[in-house]
Amino acid sequence: MAWENPSNEEIKQLLTEAKTIAVVGLSDNPDRTSYQISAAMQKQGYRIIPVNPTVQEVLGEKAYSSLLEVPESIDIINVFRRPEHLPAIAEEAAQTDCNVFWTQQGIVNQEAYDYLKKKDFIVIMDLCIKVVHAVLVK
Repeated sequence: MAWENPSNEEIKQLLTEAKTIAVVGLSDNPDRTSYQISAAMQKQGYRIIPVNPTVQEVLGEKAYSSLLEVPESIDIINVFRRPEHLPAIAEEAAQTDCNVFWTQQGIVNQEAYDYLKKKDFIVIMDLCIKVVHAVLVK
């Protein structure tokens, strides 16, 4: 089955209810898209948890090497990694208490989508969380 995003109503509801976003691939470089989008979401009131083994801290938050190291509950897993990395990230995601997996604009992987849907995840691919938030929530 080809990947398909939830309806705008479903996405709006999950953005409205979510409080914590773990950002896989979040860079500490302010010029990077992952940093800019995460900073914008932080300004909207979301707690951002950086997941990147190459940084210690981003946006004032402690960074973790993997999703499995994050000690608190996650509402949305937002991924800024190339499509070929998604299956491994999806396997990690399935071992967390989170059930929402969101990849940024231009990032799609059918294998990861199929795997996560079998695990009852809400999967959103190829959409910028900041743009969708601006359109649907504000």
